[in-house]
Amino acid sequence: MATEIKVPTLGESVTEASIGEFLKNVGDAVAVDEPIVSLETDKVAVEAPSPVAGVIKEFKVEVGDTVEVGAVLAIVEEGATGAATGEEAGRAAQEREEGKEIREGKGEAASSDASQTLSPAVRRAVLEHGVDPSTIKGTGKDGRLTKEDVIAAAKAKGDPAPAPAPAASAPASAPAATGERREERVKMTRMRQTIAKRLKGAQENAALLTTFNDVDMSAVIEARTKYKDLFAKKHDIRLGFMGFFAKAACLALKDVPAVNAYIEGDEIVYHDYVDISVAVSAPNGLVVPVIRDAQDKGFARIEKDIADFGKRAKEGTLTMEDMKGGTFTISNGGVFGSLMSTPIINPPQSAVLGLHRIEDRPVVVDGEIVIRPMMYIALSYDHRLIDGREAVTALKIIKEAIEDPTRMLIDL
Repeated sequence: MATEIKVPTLGESVTEASIGEFLKNVGDAVAVDEPIVSLETDKVAVEAPSPVAGVIKEFKVEVGDTVEVGAVLAIVEEGATGAATGEEAGRAAQEREEGKEIREGKGEAASSDASQTLSPAVRRAVLEHGVDPSTIKGTGKDGRLTKEDVIAAAKAKGDPAPAPAPAASAPASAPAATGERREERVKMTRMRQTIAKRLKGAQENAALLTTFNDVDMSAVIEARTKYKDLFAKKHDIRLGFMGFFAKAACLALKDVPAVNAYIEGDEIVYHDYVDISVAVSAPNGLVVPVIRDAQDKGFARIEKDIADFGKRAKEGTLTMEDMKGGTFTISNGGVFGSLMSTPIINPPQSAVLGLHRIEDRPVVVDGEIVIRPMMYIALSYDHRLIDGREAVTALKIIKEAIEDPTRMLIDL
């Protein structure tokens, strides 16, 4: 019996997605709940699983297509155990032949890694760049190869990108291509388009302003050095800097509630809780999963949440629920070496804290010049809601809590 595989519910307010890649090919056997198509939404990548066991008969969509919730993605012949017949079998045979060409082009027998199922997009990239998939380590879910893996491997090998096909209407007088200068046009992913729209919208709709301060990180570094081994042994997680800044932010937002609020229509929405969005770099773009009720969590729980977000962001397994909501954002550009920046708020939030790299700098302490590990911190805020006095006060509270972590224990 033929079963339709449809676009699943994608989350609140998300009604459509783009086809990212096929995780199976026509003629492949699939198990119950085995993913067959990767979908790209505004926020995360979602996999569409097969509700039945059987064989993929046909796909109803192509990579790059935009589909709505409930649209048919593929047809699975329930209960079938062999390869599809007729036209589907021919297509499967062609795919196997392409795989053979890849292996023969390299003059090597395929290893167990090369036998993995390649999506059509990955297969095309392999053929275009002439690389051996068995030598490439996949970074996708469950170790699958992605198109980016193939391109990176080709660049590492030093192979030039495939030359674009000449335009049929090119003038006869056009100079011959030298092969030294090329352009590549790549369609923006749905996530990247959404990031672009949201960030530009934040600049257009909010009255953005940024205030700065610098923080002496000596006390936090000393605490981490003194307790990192005991902390890791007890909680099975490394004691990082983000836990300190998250708890310091909770103090500031409690004392300056406007920084933890947002504008909705002609009303201001205040919160008696702190849900901190943590900016995390993912392969497809920046994502902001949320630490819920950060004001009630200890350092260990916050550090575990952040580590889990980072791991799942790389794997592409973050869910819509992970990124829903958030009342305040922390972005750590210091991990990339940033000295100073003016972060953009994450709408509808009204403020974002930007962290930067730590470096030894001369500062004056008690009338003497000493070298201290310093960090610039920045608070970008929506001036429609937050006054300059409130923004400066909030950032100062964060600075004082980091320079004297005892304040976080006695709620000062």
